[in-house]
Amino acid sequence: MSGLTPEAVEELLGDPEDPHNPYGFAAAVARDEADAHPDDLCRKLVSAGFHLNYLPPAWGGELESFDRSLTLVRAAARRDVNIMPGTMFGIIAATCLQLHGSAEQRRRAADVLTRGGTVAFAMTEAAHGSDLLAGEVRVDGDGRLYGEKWLVGNGMRCEAVYVLARTGARGPGAFSAFLLDPDGEGLVREPAARTGGMRGVDLARLRFTGLPVPEDALVGRRGEGLEIAVRAQQAVRLMSMAGSLGCADTALRLTLGFAARHRVAGVPLAETPYARRELAVASAALVAADAVALSAARGVHVAPEAFSVWALAAKHVVAEATDEVLRRCAGVLATRSVLREQAPGGGLFQKLQRDVGVVRVIDASPLANLRAYAAQIPALVARDATADPERIRQVFALDGELPPYEPARLDLVVRGADPVLGDLTGITDAVCEHLADDRTTALVSRLTSAVGSLGARADAARQRGADPNALVDLAERYAWLHAAACCVRLWWASRHLSLYGGEPGASSWLRAALAFLLARAEGTDPRRAGPDQQPALDAVLALRDGDLLLTARPVRLASGTAHPRENS
Repeated sequence: MSGLTPEAVEELLGDPEDPHNPYGFAAAVARDEADAHPDDLCRKLVSAGFHLNYLPPAWGGELESFDRSLTLVRAAARRDVNIMPGTMFGIIAATCLQLHGSAEQRRRAADVLTRGGTVAFAMTEAAHGSDLLAGEVRVDGDGRLYGEKWLVGNGMRCEAVYVLARTGARGPGAFSAFLLDPDGEGLVREPAARTGGMRGVDLARLRFTGLPVPEDALVGRRGEGLEIAVRAQQAVRLMSMAGSLGCADTALRLTLGFAARHRVAGVPLAETPYARRELAVASAALVAADAVALSAARGVHVAPEAFSVWALAAKHVVAEATDEVLRRCAGVLATRSVLREQAPGGGLFQKLQRDVGVVRVIDASPLANLRAYAAQIPALVARDATADPERIRQVFALDGELPPYEPARLDLVVRGADPVLGDLTGITDAVCEHLADDRTTALVSRLTSAVGSLGARADAARQRGADPNALVDLAERYAWLHAAACCVRLWWASRHLSLYGGEPGASSWLRAALAFLLARAEGTDPRRAGPDQQPALDAVLALRDGDLLLTARPVRLASGTAHPRENS
């Protein structure tokens, strides 16, 4: 066991601002320009056991909790998000095999993954995208595999591949899963089309031209492949959030440094009203995304049966909030946001913009993500909630112990109430009694009212003649309100802790996060709530000046990163 911590990752990889550091920002930009894979960086991390943090102990891994893994990955991804596919793309296949693999298949995968290799996951096809039921890759009656899989992560270098293939005529039960040797005759591996961001990542086209499928290659039962894949992806989305947060952290840190040093009419840019408002919105977006991601990463231990909605809602909010961070930072950087060289960052910001665009769609497009749970919303909001207060507190008390992660409890639908939105009024009433800040109290009350209106909106969305996009739009609103409720519950359960650098019980970060999330839920420009988001900027500046990761429970960064070198 490596016992690797986020602080240890920082020390291992050194100051990312050092232009001579092979694991720093300059090296990441150089790789990006050359479309090069981060081989040295990945080897360095693998040698320290970084890749073990998503594998269960029974496999020789070191997964303790997803919130720990989230922060660990984020510490590395803030340097170059390409470390995630370089060291962690095996998580999807590994989770599938945990759910229905044989003892021998699990042993084989564990052997590959624990020594730093990868097991690829081949599900999507270019002609069908997120329409998984239309997949054409098939196992014919001769026991051979035909067709082509698209954008297979680490498909060129994988040592085994988990393939979802058609074995029946129609419906979800028409697909089975197979664990195959990628070097057999009848498989052609070719590089996939290049991506705008995350350049140099190994993405492949796998063309099956009659690859033999041995009987022992079938994973689980025939016909359950699609169900297992969909369940497994719920956990995968937790790790993609780490990539978004890492990019957002670096982008905001870089922009704050530039704004502090660049002067406009003799005044630091950071002190001008426009820049201060843009940076406040960006800071509130990052604080909100961080709180939502931490909540989900802990929630999967306590309520995995809710993750067919919770994971998708959290993924949407984190990805969209990260996009907001990058857009607001670009507004402050102005012309410098489009320069591929010179300060600030020597092209780093442009790489982050491109990378965030890929992370946003890497496991599902925003629309596919919302459509995947939109049909559940009417039933969810109609259910009476009887939440177990202690069970919910376990999720949101950041210093509390978590039960072991049980992937077998992941489900295709939420069969009870949403544990976050369920019985929300009970907790918001108590929160409002304890808050000393009238503005935060007003925002909590707005949240309660907005959640209470979800039932009527769901009814309207199902009326004859309703906008055919109404349920998808409601799913998006649901995601933002779910995120806001996570923030309220997080403050309530962890108010005895210092969060985002504030005193225990301080609610300024909550005010900022709620102002941002409620604006997005209502479809309004969050800049209109600018004053309520200013406390987030103050918190982020303090964390940055303290050389700390921009997260609820700050992590000490490698020395020298608090004040990046700038030439305005």
